[in-house]
Amino acid sequence: VQLQASGGGLVQAGGSLRLSCAASGGTFSSYGMGWFRQALEKEREFVAAISRINGRTYYADSVKGRFTISRDNAKNTVYLQMNNLKPEDTAIYYCAADSLVGTPSDQRTYEYWGQGTLVTVSS
Repeated sequence: VQLQASGGGLVQAGGSLRLSCAASGGTFSSYGMGWFRQALEKEREFVAAISRINGRTYYADSVKGRFTISRDNAKNTVYLQMNNLKPEDTAIYYCAADSLVGTPSDQRTYEYWGQGTLVTVSS
């Protein structure tokens, strides 16, 4: 499956962005989907995930209450709505797909990765 992330950009602190990740080449509804991010000189970290089975969502503590992950199986797309953005949210955001039922927050769960989209939050 191929993943194409989009929607990144430059935003002021307190602003919002919506990231999209379009999937092709597979049965989208059969994949658990996740968002991860990597800031400059830092390890890639988990942001959010959504189950393929019941749409259950998972979030990193740092984004709970500010970010919302959702999916539209008819459009083969997963979204990450990011509100009240902070400078520490600045990173490249990656979407990923998991065809097995692995641990949503574990990067090793995911077999397919998109190319990333840059989010920059200015203070």
